[in-house]
Amino acid sequence: MGRFRRGFDVKSKLLMVLCGIAFVAAVIFLTMTLWNWLIPTLFNGPSVTYWQAFGLLLLGKLLFGWHNNGGGRFRRRAEWKERIRDKWQNMTPAEQQELREKMRDRCRGWNRWTPDAPDAEHKEQMP
Repeated sequence: MGRFRRGFDVKSKLLMVLCGIAFVAAVIFLTMTLWNWLIPTLFNGPSVTYWQAFGLLLLGKLLFGWHNNGGGRFRRRAEWKERIRDKWQNMTPAEQQELREKMRDRCRGWNRWTPDAPDAEHKEQMP
């Protein structure tokens, strides 16, 4: 088979698991070190142990969410674009024109709030 196999062998899986555990342990240790370096000095707060730092990280993840969330906003944006593209292809030319006008009206109002920006109504009067 050579070195370009489709699957992973047991050694590589075990190595990946061990690297993951080492990474998590390093992040916990870094959190503990930064906390113990900054918080007692700046705020007269308590020092934390390794397991308390793990608890702080876990609490932060529970309160503020996990990273990536299945692709994040880039995946949602791609799904949205695909839905709009499907709807657009199923529209008649009259419906497409109506949607274009709605989007122009929706996006045109952004300059209403800037005092020096010309409105669309006064655009033809400008030199």
